Amino acid sequence: MEPLFELAIRLPDSGSRDLLREVHRQLRSAILDGRLQPGARLPATRALALRLGVSRNTMLAAYDLLLSEGYLLARPGAGTYVADTLPQSRRGRPARGTAARRDQRLVPLHVPGADLAPTLQPQPSRDDFRIGLPDVGPFPFDIWRRLSDRALRRIAREPADYADPQGQAALREAIARHVSFTRAVGCTADDIVVTAGAQQAFGLLARILVVPGRTVVAVEELFYPSLREAMLAAGAKVVTVPTDAEGLCVERLPPEVRVICVTPSHQFPTGVAMSPQRRAALLAFARARNAVVIEDDYDSEFRFAGRPLDALQTLDRAESVFYVGTFSKSLFPALRLGFVVVPPWARAALVRARELADWHGPVLGQEALAAFIAEGHLARHIRKMRKLYGARRSALLAALVRHGAGRLVPIPSDAGLHLSAWLRSDTRADTVVERAAATGITLPPLSRFAVDPQAPGVPNGLAFGYGLIGESQIDGAISRLVRLL
Repeated sequence: MEPLFELAIRLPDSGSRDLLREVHRQLRSAILDGRLQPGARLPATRALALRLGVSRNTMLAAYDLLLSEGYLLARPGAGTYVADTLPQSRRGRPARGTAARRDQRLVPLHVPGADLAPTLQPQPSRDDFRIGLPDVGPFPFDIWRRLSDRALRRIAREPADYADPQGQAALREAIARHVSFTRAVGCTADDIVVTAGAQQAFGLLARILVVPGRTVVAVEELFYPSLREAMLAAGAKVVTVPTDAEGLCVERLPPEVRVICVTPSHQFPTGVAMSPQRRAALLAFARARNAVVIEDDYDSEFRFAGRPLDALQTLDRAESVFYVGTFSKSLFPALRLGFVVVPPWARAALVRARELADWHGPVLGQEALAAFIAEGHLARHIRKMRKLYGARRSALLAALVRHGAGRLVPIPSDAGLHLSAWLRSDTRADTVVERAAATGITLPPLSRFAVDPQAPGVPNGLAFGYGLIGESQIDGAISRLVRLL
């Protein structure tokens, strides 16, 4: 079968003596600038000659020249291909497809703090305390496969069309029921905008809420880096606000703030829950200043102790809260599905922003998740994982008390997939992390989630994720870690 070949070759007038030269030059240029990639198969000379309206001898001569120069490779019985390793161009620059590329002259966009992204965590190790990652081993992939197959069969019977940028109706209905039952968030399917995880939600919200160079956005002193990066990329003026044992210090919010980003259920990364008094004060501030609140309900599915606190969205009476949720922790990160419960006044703008970003998410995944929630599989899976994570959390707390007394002080937290601890030692947490990595223990310092990890006064502590490490490993790992102190 002949390869698809849509390269435009412009030939000189019929009878020109430059015919061979032009065919050779344009094919060679297409290889050098990457329009014909290394390994690409070229059409047979007879077929290409017929398409261009030239003699086959002209095409044979052009191919032979490129073969002799090292740009093409002939594979007997298989055809002619662009060489995997290209020669130097006549100007002495490496050809496209090699290590040096022309586009390296472009200056990339730099977002301050981009090196803090949790996606750039160290590689897994023997004792893996990385945070923000769930255990996917117990996930019922057989059920998910069955639901995906059912959704695929249904899609195959429908006419081809684009889907709703707001998200599949069945999934929005399932999410609305789920969050109303698990978090007392009062909403309907119309209030839901489905996103590609929390990260896209932050980017879309930044697009509709931030006026570049003018809007002041507040984030917590230790923060989820990707949220701050989304605001910076949109041109916001980002300020950090301290937190304490009750969460965000509302009284420290600058009066000019118009967007406030918080993780009230399980503050990232300390795990502190915002007190009811602070929640009321934050909503009062937003109402008085005509500000909005982005509530990232981080890790809220996994609560192990204490009384659940109302979400800010539940308490809001001024339509000022955007509630962001994701299924990355309760299911698996590769799913890339999240949502925003959006106030009615901003719904059209957010849906339009989603449409402009990527029109809509994959329909197959949305339909499978809708059925997974509606049939009760999500609730069952969360109950099972809550028991599993609860046992690991108990083992971690016991190990910190047994081995780290006086040196590692757990920060009180009733929920989430990780637990943080203050380091009561002259040794900086980042130094401990480096030493731990050499012994097969991976974990982040809390300073990684500050604007300047090396600045004086940055909290000295460690975060311990228990999504990936087995319960039986925890005690030994903490014992070895404490010895490093």
